[in-house]
Amino acid sequence: MIAVTQSPGICPTLVYEDAKAAVGQLTEAFGFTVHALYENEDGSVAHAELTFGNGMVMLGSRGTGSEFDKVMRGSGPVGVFVHVDDVDGHHARAVEHGAEIVMPPTDQDYGARDYMARDREGNVWSFGTYTPGAAESA
Repeated sequence: MIAVTQSPGICPTLVYEDAKAAVGQLTEAFGFTVHALYENEDGSVAHAELTFGNGMVMLGSRGTGSEFDKVMRGSGPVGVFVHVDDVDGHHARAVEHGAEIVMPPTDQDYGARDYMARDREGNVWSFGTYTPGAAESA
């Protein structure tokens, strides 16, 4: 586990049919780091926390019977944006690990560069140089 110096104010939370495979893909292809991982007796993921920079995403397995699992039943894919400085390097890592790229690295009209990938269960991950809130603080 790594030390998190400041807890994120917003933390996307996803559920997966195969949360262990999701953890593998997010760490190997997309460069996340496992901060915490708790398993149920059957080996499914009860709760995992993965960090990337100063952000974090939480995830777990579908079918656990928890209140969150019940509320998320039938939920569809989500989209998550992650800020990266080196879009092309990050993209190369994702391709190397077999990620499904749905949009290659692209320069945007608003000055950012980004790409999109779909994870094993249909969630869309956008990685780019855009920094939310930066324009307001400039």
